[in-house]
Amino acid sequence: MTAPVFAILPSRAVLAVSGEDRKTFLQGLISADTLKLTPSRAGYGGFLTAQGRFLHEFALAEAGETILLDVEAARIDDLAKRLKLYKLRAKVTIDPRPDLEIAIAWGENVAAKFGLDGAPGSAKTEGEGAIFVDPRLAELGVRAILPKGRIGDIATTAGLAMGDAGDYDALRVKLGVPDGSRDLEIDRALLLENGFDELAGVDWKKGCYIGQELTARMKYRGLVKKRLVPVAIDGPIPAPGTIVKLGEAEAGEMRSSAGAMGLALLRLEAMEKAAAEGTPLQAGDATLTPHKPAWANF
Repeated sequence: MTAPVFAILPSRAVLAVSGEDRKTFLQGLISADTLKLTPSRAGYGGFLTAQGRFLHEFALAEAGETILLDVEAARIDDLAKRLKLYKLRAKVTIDPRPDLEIAIAWGENVAAKFGLDGAPGSAKTEGEGAIFVDPRLAELGVRAILPKGRIGDIATTAGLAMGDAGDYDALRVKLGVPDGSRDLEIDRALLLENGFDELAGVDWKKGCYIGQELTARMKYRGLVKKRLVPVAIDGPIPAPGTIVKLGEAEAGEMRSSAGAMGLALLRLEAMEKAAAEGTPLQAGDATLTPHKPAWANF
């Protein structure tokens, strides 16, 4: 593990859902169980189409009478608009919070630097914001949602130096964790093909939400045929969307990459065949070697 550092994530932004109905409102819409959110426990989930296809993903943290959603900055208005369609008579307000920003801190014993126990989702409030261990994997570090200008002061007090967000992205890719619409194709991607189940993004006991039927059917009928996995890249870095081949057969598609590692959505059958035959996977002029993440159950 490296010495703990932090970086601000300009690619992420904050959407606030406030009001007395905030938990029950979100409960019927997203894959996470919002009734389990507390000031000491953050969560992670997705918002889907009625057909169970990906639209948005986010971390969730409770701060006072508000649930703060850590979302893709470029798509925050789309998520706000979609949520407002379901507001009806619910006593909630849904507003972007441009006064808040998001940072990530990672490295050895980083959770302890913020007084957290290190378990995924361990959280605490910090004024109008929150600090929490990434609910997906503790190895992803600590996320902070704080007023602009405050993150640097708090990180310095915790003994953290400024790091490079690119290094965090490399860590994410190595761990096999998708980054929103960079890795999940909007209106097409399926949560279980992208590890949401194992990454604490789907609660199987919470009851109905939009897209729940297909998601549950895939799990209980064993319909998952592809998985997003880290791949070591030997050769030119393939662009996202590049077709991955096993011989002449299509085996999947490339997603995001960082350095000589990338993510690819691959057919499980193709990965098994490539391993059994010792045949390399190809993406353009690059050779790919897939690695099953330690947290994955396939």
